[in-house]
Amino acid sequence: MNNIILRPLFLRPVKSSKNVALKSFKYSTSSYVNSDGASTPALAPNSSPLATLTVSGKQFESDSYTNISEGIIKRMPRKLHQQKNHPINLIKERIVSYFYKKFVGRTGNPVFSVYDNLDPIVTTHQNFDALLVPRNHVSRQKSDSYYLNSKYMLRAHTTAHQSDLISSGLDNFLIIGDVYRRDTVDSTHYPIFHQCDAVRLQTQHELFPEEWDLKVFEKRPDKRTDDKQAEHTVDAVRILSYQLKTTLQDLAKTLFGPDVEYRWVEAYFPFTHPSWELEIKHKGEWLELLGCGIMEHAIVAKAGAGDRIGWAFGLGLERVAMRVYDIPDIRLFWSTDRAFLQQFAVDDPFTAVKYKPVSVYPICVNDISFWIPPHGDFSQNDFFDIVRTVGGDMIEEVSLVDQFVHPKKRLTSHCYRITYRHMERTLTKTEVNAVHNEIGRRATEVLGVSVRMT
Repeated sequence: MNNIILRPLFLRPVKSSKNVALKSFKYSTSSYVNSDGASTPALAPNSSPLATLTVSGKQFESDSYTNISEGIIKRMPRKLHQQKNHPINLIKERIVSYFYKKFVGRTGNPVFSVYDNLDPIVTTHQNFDALLVPRNHVSRQKSDSYYLNSKYMLRAHTTAHQSDLISSGLDNFLIIGDVYRRDTVDSTHYPIFHQCDAVRLQTQHELFPEEWDLKVFEKRPDKRTDDKQAEHTVDAVRILSYQLKTTLQDLAKTLFGPDVEYRWVEAYFPFTHPSWELEIKHKGEWLELLGCGIMEHAIVAKAGAGDRIGWAFGLGLERVAMRVYDIPDIRLFWSTDRAFLQQFAVDDPFTAVKYKPVSVYPICVNDISFWIPPHGDFSQNDFFDIVRTVGGDMIEEVSLVDQFVHPKKRLTSHCYRITYRHMERTLTKTEVNAVHNEIGRRATEVLGVSVRMT
């Protein structure tokens, strides 16, 4: 396929596993899914439903929404946040240690409980509806999330477990785990990454001393404003916002050092209001560290804690680890190379470690150009998923370098540049060409594109 204008991130080939079984696996093109399973934009004409799908020992009925790929399923058992002496685990331990020390009960025990082994398979209701995510929100699209079928998916954020844990009677907890999103392919994006979510709920008595004579809730719901929800008083939101921001500012100092520069930026999230993002200055540039806010009262009340007000935040562990340890490529977290992992074999998670490259291997660059089906529902993330599935971790980056519309045929052409580089060895031209050819073949078969010939 050197004839295909193939000018010389994130999934890989799958092997059989005791934990994972696929039957009659076939890709489907993108559309979006409503949590109630209602009919949504059509699939490509050549799409067909799967028979059955078994993931983590559980069997699911496959349907037109099923888009989970082989490489994703293969990596699900890895759970890097639980792997001792792994950089993701070290960052997790730093965060847990900070919360254990900062929030202590009357008996001296930590107030926060930690949940780091929750099943990443959730319902669409847990991932979206329980968090008030709008029906037309981009995160519901099949091009953005991994679906087992119309009712079940891989969590796109650890926030998906908040309502269930509140319903179980918990007020203060951390959720840490792997999350799954379909995304671009480059050195900072991977379809599996790890998050830490936190919730802290407080009652009237816990938030305000009795002598203050202040109230958490309005006697009658007021108007919702940019500064607060209708149910909450201005006083409650101000106190809670101060608690939240000081907690997270101190967390940033714990992770990046006492001299770290930070700033707050107003933001929007469906599950909090008001909402903010905390940015830190790293190597001269502002970097988004986390999102947070005052929890939507409708979520808290529906979970059975209507007498409480709370704050929550979500933070990506890879984003922190890459900055703390100077790790240049997100694929390195999935390396099994002892030369990489031994650099993080420390007893104390607060030990200062800076990643030292084991070696740098050369890149190989190929382009692939194709005509997009005129009546299909083409998504770049569908193509990226194919590249990741076929190429695995030898794919460093995929970028759209050219596109145009044929003036007479009115067909659209895309040209993608694929950069190949293995993290642990030099790739041969033969194996790169074989993978590149397979990407072209799979894209033609699954997406219905027509690869352009020179």
